[in-house]
Amino acid sequence: MLPLPFGFSSMEAEGLNLASIGVLIPGLPNDVAAAILASLPVSHHARLRATSRAWRAILSTPPPLLASRRLRRPYHLLCIFPQDPSLVPPYLFDPSTLAWLPLPTIPCNPHSYGLSNFVPLSVGPHLYVLGGSHFDARAYPVDRPVPSAAVHRLDLARSHLYWCRLPDMLWPRGSFACAGVRGDGRGIGEQIIVAGGGSRHTMFPSDGSRVNTVERYDAGSGEWKAEAPMPRHRAGCVGWVCRGREGEEEEFWVMGGYGDYRTLGGVFRADVYCRDVVVMGLRSGKWREIGEMWQEGERRKLGPVVVVEGENGAVSAVFMLDHNDIFRYNADCNRWVKESTLRRRIPVGESCGFVAMGGELHVLTPTKPSFDLVEFRRLPKKKATLEIQVYNPVDRKWRLLTTSTPFYSAINFNIAASCTIKL
Repeated sequence: MLPLPFGFSSMEAEGLNLASIGVLIPGLPNDVAAAILASLPVSHHARLRATSRAWRAILSTPPPLLASRRLRRPYHLLCIFPQDPSLVPPYLFDPSTLAWLPLPTIPCNPHSYGLSNFVPLSVGPHLYVLGGSHFDARAYPVDRPVPSAAVHRLDLARSHLYWCRLPDMLWPRGSFACAGVRGDGRGIGEQIIVAGGGSRHTMFPSDGSRVNTVERYDAGSGEWKAEAPMPRHRAGCVGWVCRGREGEEEEFWVMGGYGDYRTLGGVFRADVYCRDVVVMGLRSGKWREIGEMWQEGERRKLGPVVVVEGENGAVSAVFMLDHNDIFRYNADCNRWVKESTLRRRIPVGESCGFVAMGGELHVLTPTKPSFDLVEFRRLPKKKATLEIQVYNPVDRKWRLLTTSTPFYSAINFNIAASCTIKL
């Protein structure tokens, strides 16, 4: 008999009992039939619910919970936030079936608008949206960005999806390093660590503040606690948690971003990008500095960085996308080594996304839908498509995927935010 997919125990806890809903597929046990239905693409669930009451009960379960861990294998989803999540709903994307699922929007604040530079993060079945920069109608001047300390969480394991407001962060911030720590079942619950950031907004790329404060959220107590600050101010950085060897403490790595700025001609501000790495021990709370990752003139700034995790959740490799090249980070020598080159080059100035799912690297390139100038007042007949170049760092092979998106305009990854969900 096939093992029961992950999540059905949660469904029974919510009142759905597989033995009492009736026969799913004649001739098969309900747990086997449920495993088959869990493998169906998300896009077909709406039509298949009308088959029977039993199918409606099963397929009404949240697709991420229903389809997670088919045959007890890790299941990865991609969540994309095209714009302000209080105005435009985020979408879940299943790379195995090329299916899309809309999520509810975050409750709107009547006083703020134009949220950007927020950080989405997933820890288990929980999806978080933290901080960001927005405009506040109560602030003066109105046309200057204000950092946000708001935190929202979406529980994908519930049958009814909705965002709940969590306690605000101690310091408002946007465009910061953030990482999640899953509970180990030995008294340590789910945690979130944030560091750096500022008030920078996409409409004002040369303005904004920088901070070096660090704080940690404990899901068990629901409180934010301050940690030792970073050695210097840093915003626009990335972070991840690296598990140490047996007997060693876990570490929070922060790299990239921009710190100070210099003035050009006494008028224009130019960012000074950080080339070094700082690491904090999660148990000791102390920071240590690692030297520069590249020399002067080698590159201007750090590109998009993703972390590939192993089967036990430990970090196996760190990669960076530098225009059309992919680099692997060598922690022993603190240098970036070229790994591969994209099969389809991205034109200069075109936005792209870079994520890691299922041990593979995904480079997402949007394509614009056809547009008729005669009917410019109507939406395009065709929706935008998304081209995905997938690289396997183990086999060192590429493959290409193309999918139609639910958007009528191409995704601008310079504004959009994304995160992966592992269930």
